[in-house]
Amino acid sequence: MRSIYTFNFNFHLTSLFELETRQIFGKETTDKVLFTDIKVDASISPFIKTRFDILFSCDDYSSLLQKVKAASLHKEGFKAEYLILPGDKTDYKERLNKLRDIGMRIEGFPDYKDPTIIYSICQTEESWYFGILEKHNTDWYKHKNKPHSFSNSLSMDLAKSLVCISSKGDKSVSILDGCCGVGTVMLEGCVAGFQIEGCDISKHSTHYTAQNLSHYGYQAAIHHCDIGELRNNYDTTIIDLPYNLYSYSDDTITLNIISSAAKISQRVVIVSISDIKEVIHQSNMKVIDYCEVKKKGKSTFKRNIWVCEGV
Repeated sequence: MRSIYTFNFNFHLTSLFELETRQIFGKETTDKVLFTDIKVDASISPFIKTRFDILFSCDDYSSLLQKVKAASLHKEGFKAEYLILPGDKTDYKERLNKLRDIGMRIEGFPDYKDPTIIYSICQTEESWYFGILEKHNTDWYKHKNKPHSFSNSLSMDLAKSLVCISSKGDKSVSILDGCCGVGTVMLEGCVAGFQIEGCDISKHSTHYTAQNLSHYGYQAAIHHCDIGELRNNYDTTIIDLPYNLYSYSDDTITLNIISSAAKISQRVVIVSISDIKEVIHQSNMKVIDYCEVKKKGKSTFKRNIWVCEGV
């Protein structure tokens, strides 16, 4: 089933958004809309607003209505919404009229507050579409008030996107947060329904992670050890390298962390504040994608995101 995705993102996160769409969908989009056969949960990414699964498409509106009627759809508690795509100039009154047209061709009582399903229509210059709309769930916003945080912790948007990039949107993969800190990445993995575990050499960090997860009712394994001591294997590992602030770090430690991750995962996504291409090469991995994420505002601080796979 072909789907239409709509996106929203802050300008300073453009490069991260582009990296994410390349990793999930295999291509970028320039107008915040993407047509694709790839289906992922609309709530898995910080940037996806909606996923519209196309049931019918027609060159003209009247033909679309005929198809909807012929389908004899029956659903109690449905809702109908109009999805506005870029370039659609349809005014509010006309959109309401079209929703009324659609609603009259679906059997069942509607429920506007807590619908069982959202049917939707939208249009481009070439076609009209009817389908099922899935909206982004904002439950993860509650993580902003987690009990523990570090000043250098990843932003929620970045953490959520790292989970998405690392997994390529596939919820069946197992993930390790290799330097979990206070669990910022783990929180986003848990709320999205991933099988995720954490590891950190700092006892304070694993303690804070456990408290943050418990605060929201999440359960996940947290290992207080060096990543090199782990004997489990994972489909993918996320590494937010130490910043030499709360824990000491140097090139030797960085090499040990990345090399250890490469031994237990074929795919590793690394966050660094310096150029680590050579260290990645020494770890027997290759960089398949990359972006820079700059801090919002006038700050020159930036993070490098390296998507790596085994050689």
